[in-house]
Amino acid sequence: MNTTDILKCLKDDIHSTIFSTIAEDGFPQSRAIDIMLCDEKSIYFITAKGKKFYDQLMEQHFVAIAGVKNGICINLRGKIRIADKKLLKDVFEQNQYMKDIYPGNTREILEVFQLYEGHGEYFDLNQTPIYRQSFSLGGAEVYKSGYVIKQENCLHCGSCYNVCPTKAIEKI
Repeated sequence: MNTTDILKCLKDDIHSTIFSTIAEDGFPQSRAIDIMLCDEKSIYFITAKGKKFYDQLMEQHFVAIAGVKNGICINLRGKIRIADKKLLKDVFEQNQYMKDIYPGNTREILEVFQLYEGHGEYFDLNQTPIYRQSFSLGGAEVYKSGYVIKQENCLHCGSCYNVCPTKAIEKI
């Protein structure tokens, strides 16, 4: 999958995600936030001005996101910024249920945010072995994750290969 496909999956298939920021006490704070829009290089979400979440976004300019549905897991962390206010119209056109939550002029308190640079991972837990793919957006570095056994420390005995429950080890 390419990054655009992963972002579309996050928006269309998972949609409701968990966003984390750092609270005033220095500890993580998480809340459920829907992914409203995406394009080939970013995702968009909304929150209301005056909420603690809004204040944290404005102060930190960074979020961590996790979404899981039907064995598909996507996590993403990256830089955020306020997006063009005109996108609010698209948010309500593509997410009709929002019209009931914010009827009429009440939506004027909303701000659209864009996650424009970051990196993450896509997992498909329905496959054996588990499918795992790292990705990035906005020019961020792709982080390779997982455990790597350094060749100079490997005895080449095969014991790790035989006991790995997900068959994630590749013999070289």
